[in-house]
Amino acid sequence: MGVMKDLKNLIAGLGITGKHLGRHAITIQYPEQRDTIPERSRGIVVLLSDKETGELNCTACQLCMRACPTGAIVVEFERDENKRKILTKFDLDNTICCFCGLCEESCNFSALKLATKYEFSTTDKDGLLWDMHKLQEVGRDVPYVDTRKKKAEKSEKKPTPKPAPKPADEQPAPKDSSEAPQPADKTPGVGDMPDKPKAAQKPDDPNDGGTDVASDNRDDDTKREGND
Repeated sequence: MGVMKDLKNLIAGLGITGKHLGRHAITIQYPEQRDTIPERSRGIVVLLSDKETGELNCTACQLCMRACPTGAIVVEFERDENKRKILTKFDLDNTICCFCGLCEESCNFSALKLATKYEFSTTDKDGLLWDMHKLQEVGRDVPYVDTRKKKAEKSEKKPTPKPAPKPADEQPAPKDSSEAPQPADKTPGVGDMPDKPKAAQKPDDPNDGGTDVASDNRDDDTKREGND
């Protein structure tokens, strides 16, 4: 049974080999050949330098050290006469770095980056403890986009000044009476009594005039009978 199983596995392996026979090679011949690593890969952490002056971009703000979940970054600084921070120590322990990228996300000064380099194996454990000189040396040829200049250009642009408000004498009068400010409604107090409604006047009865004429005629007849 063991021999039959081995023959079955051998035939299956030869079948897979026959499918790829004559095609291009999938693997590469390392170290003569090296694969191209994507830009957004998480490789080793390096320090970036200014492209014009060659100085480190790090301002010793310690944001990357606080964001590191494993405590692999140690940043120390001193202050000069102008109370400006001067970077004196930047150590990275690659033995505990988890390559999460939080240090790069927290940096606001384009000071560090997870490079596409991955060849840093060594037989000595101490060789994985990199100081700022080693980090700067490895990161000199790492391309990056300097976001500090974009932020500086935005800050240099002055906002458009708002027009000064016109004095009250020069302000135009409202066109319609409805635009004029209305007086506030006065809430009646306890002592204020509403005016009594006036009695409605009754319309003149057209028969009133006829009644007056009839009474006058009766008076004239009474006078005539008395005279007779």
